[in-house]
Amino acid sequence: MGRVLRETLKPSTSSASATTTSTSVTETVNGSHQFKITGYSLSKGSGIGKYIASDTFMVGGYLWAIYFYPDGKSPEDNAAYISLFIALASEGTDVRALFELTLLDQSGKERHKVHSHFGRTLESGPYTLKYRGSM
Repeated sequence: MGRVLRETLKPSTSSASATTTSTSVTETVNGSHQFKITGYSLSKGSGIGKYIASDTFMVGGYLWAIYFYPDGKSPEDNAAYISLFIALASEGTDVRALFELTLLDQSGKERHKVHSHFGRTLESGPYTLKYRGSM
């Protein structure tokens, strides 16, 4: 059983002015995830809109997943492009994130930047994911 202690403060009758301050601290959490697709060439031709998903991983207290569409996500891609997304995999509202997606070729030497939010202007700020499944 717990105890509650209560202290009563009496207002000061002094006429001296008081100065107050406050601080807001925004934490930034960094993380990364490597999603390796073994046998990539076998996944090519699986069909537009078909994807391969990574395992979920945690960054900043939220679960995330990477979705890779070898033939593109939509018919406009005409199977000529791949599509790559990061998605919020846990419940959350207005999760703000900056992210960068890169592809590494099979030799492990060539890095190809696919998309980065780190170059965004301060006014546009981080990307906001509104709900589970937002990409």
